[in-house]
Formats: sequence, C-alpha cells, structure tokens
Amino acid sequence: MCRKRRRKINYGRICILILITMFLMTTAYKMVFNFLPFVKDKLAEDSRSPLSNSESKNIIPPDQEQISLYDSKEELHSPYAMLIRLKDQKVVFETRSEERIYPASLTKIMTAIVAIENIADLQESIILQEKIFPDLYKANASMAGFLPGEEVSAVDLLYGTLLPSGADASMGLALRVSGSENEFVKLMNKKAKKLRLDDTHFTNVSGLHDDNHYTTVKDMAVLLAYALKNETFRQIFTSACYSTASTNLHSSGITFTSTLSKKIDTYEFDGGKVLGGKTGYTDKAGLCLASLTEKNGTEYILVTAGAEGNPYTEQFHIMDAFTVYTKYLKR
Repeated sequence: MCRKRRRKINYGRICILILITMFLMTTAYKMVFNFLPFVKDKLAEDSRSPLSNSESKNIIPPDQEQISLYDSKEELHSPYAMLIRLKDQKVVFETRSEERIYPASLTKIMTAIVAIENIADLQESIILQEKIFPDLYKANASMAGFLPGEEVSAVDLLYGTLLPSGADASMGLALRVSGSENEFVKLMNKKAKKLRLDDTHFTNVSGLHDDNHYTTVKDMAVLLAYALKNETFRQIFTSACYSTASTNLHSSGITFTSTLSKKIDTYEFDGGKVLGGKTGYTDKAGLCLASLTEKNGTEYILVTAGAEGNPYTEQFHIMDAFTVYTKYLKR
C-alpha cells in the first residue's frame, strides 16, 4: 500500500509573502490617505465664490458670458490678474485675484494718494533729508534722481513717486506728512482699512520686499479705482513724462519718464488706448502692472502680478495687459 507523500510546508516563504502583502496594502493606504485631503481641498476651493468679499468692496462679479478667457489663462504670464470696468467696478476678468501677492512698487499708488490727501498745498517746498538716502542706496531702490538737501515741491515729489517710481520721492513725502516712514505707513494701513482692503498690509512706502508687506490684485484694483477719483492723482498717473521746476541742486529741473512709457511700444490696441500705468518689480513679486485704459468711451483698470522676468527681459506684464485688453474689450 502506497502512502501519499506529504508536501512540506515552507513557512519561511509564507512569511515573506505575508510581509510583502502587508507592505503593498500599507503603501496603497498611504496613497489614498494622502490623496483625500487634496480632493477635499479642491472641492472646497471650487465651491468658493472667486469674489466672496465683492459686496464689501463694491466689486461686481462678472457675467457668465464674459468668462471666455478663463479657459485660456495659460496664455498669460501673470498668474494673478483682475480687469474691472472703472465706472461701476464691474469685474470683466479675474484669476487668483484674492490670493496674496507682493505689490513691489505698486505700493506707491497708496503712498501717493495718502500724501495728496494730507498735504494741503502741493506747491509747498520740501527739503529732502540726508538720512533718507543711505538705506535706499544700499537696498538698490529705484530713485527719481533727487539729491540730499534738495528743495522740491510736493507735486514734483508726487511725479517722482509715480513716474520713475522714485523711493527718494516717496520717502520725502512720508517724512513731510508724518515725520517718519513708520508713522506714514500707519496712515497707509489706516486708509487700506477704510477702503476695506482686507488682504492688504504695508510696512514701507516704496514697495521694497518684506514678508509682511502684501496685498491682492483685487485690493489693488479697488485702491486704484479710488485714487483715480482724485484729479491730481489721475493727472500724474496718466502722464508719460514730466519736468520738475528748477531746484537748488538741479537748476534745469529733472525730467521724468514713466516706467511704463520706457517699456511700452505703443499705447494703442484694437480701437482702444492705454491711458497710463504703474509698473513694479522685485525678485519675490515678479513683474507687476496697474494700468488704466479706455475703449469706446469706457475706462477699465487692469492689475496683474507675478509675471516671470525682470526689468531687463521681455516685459511679460505689459504683454499680458495687451492680451487681456484685446480679448476682453471687444464691445
């Protein structure tokens, strides 16, 4: 009688198979576990209105038929953008408009309007204190060309602030109004709060980088819309160039050309015209632009930020402005 041979059980192999199975199950679990928060965050993000705070800032959301460029955001170099119709702040286009950005020299929009509202006589002479300059030179800040001890009118400092984006001019205004940059910055943040710019905080008057110096393109659009109601601000903002009066250190004055005019090839586009603008740049902020344009008798504001490049490369923020204006302002 033959006996069946029993197959010897290889317990070592079984243990190895069990360990491999447990490893694969653990790996799969981790992948699912890590993916779920992404899905949750994505659903939450998609469910939020892109203009959830629009009512408090008088921003009117876009009509559905005006969102065609949403599908072609990849055409823009600027990841943050907002286009509004000035007369009623109706949103024509926006992308990532409520995410925080570094405003760079767009900061000087706030600097200028606060100075205008706090200096009664803009023909008043202001002496630029020597203490203004060393830190600005060290930071390689953009300068209008004024010198220590120069006596300049307030209006010329405003032109120097907005056209060549001069930090020397901005500091001159700040010290005249408040005695120090810190005290003037308090006025800037107070104005931001009054305008309900809830995602904006300033730490300096020129836009030099600071992690706590931030805003959004939406807040900047609201700020620019407010500032343009002031005739003096509008006149300066829409100027391509300007020559100051004679001073004690510049007998022939100084001629400023706006940073936009230096970079732009043409102001015309498809039946419309760019009326003026303010550029900005730092390594962290990227190329930024706040501009005013007009087409068919209607004015629009566009604010963009975060474009790649620098002042010496292709001017992608200006290219983006013409892309948006051409695609949107067809009516």
